[in-house]
Amino acid sequence: MTDKNQNPDETPKVNDKRRIDPETGEVRQPEQTAGSEAEASGPSAQEDAAAAASDDELTVDDILAAKPETADEGEAGSDREAELLHDLKRVNAEYANYRRRTEENREAEKQRTTGTVISALLPVLDDLDRAEKHGDLEADSAFAQIASKLRQAVERLGLAKFGAKGEPFDHNLHEAIFQQPSADVDTETILEVVETGYFVGDILLRAAKVVVAVPSK
Repeated sequence: MTDKNQNPDETPKVNDKRRIDPETGEVRQPEQTAGSEAEASGPSAQEDAAAAASDDELTVDDILAAKPETADEGEAGSDREAELLHDLKRVNAEYANYRRRTEENREAEKQRTTGTVISALLPVLDDLDRAEKHGDLEADSAFAQIASKLRQAVERLGLAKFGAKGEPFDHNLHEAIFQQPSADVDTETILEVVETGYFVGDILLRAAKVVVAVPSK
């Protein structure tokens, strides 16, 4: 029996999906298989074949990984890489300088703050020095132990004293309250320290007040 809706002139179409070509015995390529299916199955099959073929197109990663095709492109890429490397080195150097300046400013600010606090204790330290000169700080006495603890505490905060008898006189560090001619010196020399000078780190907290021996004419 023949279906009444069947066109007697229409030839049945068969989709050949075999991977081996029966005539040549060679392995068929995916493009050939997709093309055969597209021709055999009509417009819908052609769209599927086009979609399958698009899978073989280059991706973004493939393009980025690809090498320049011409010498000009290669030179341009090298110049760009050198420029970026130079910019990176410059940024790293600027950041390193910024960190160094920040650390220096932080340390200087710390020293200034510490100096402000310790300045309030300088009169007490001066009294302790005078008491020691007059023999009031007897060894192992309670007063001597308190003085020792206070001096150690401010030293841990960075306080350092300067100015001693026999040292050369320095106009930047010492304040001369009296000059005494002497035949025993060839240059200006500290003869006596009236008030000790102090540093906090690199900051001059107070100049030393001294009596200076000057060469006699």
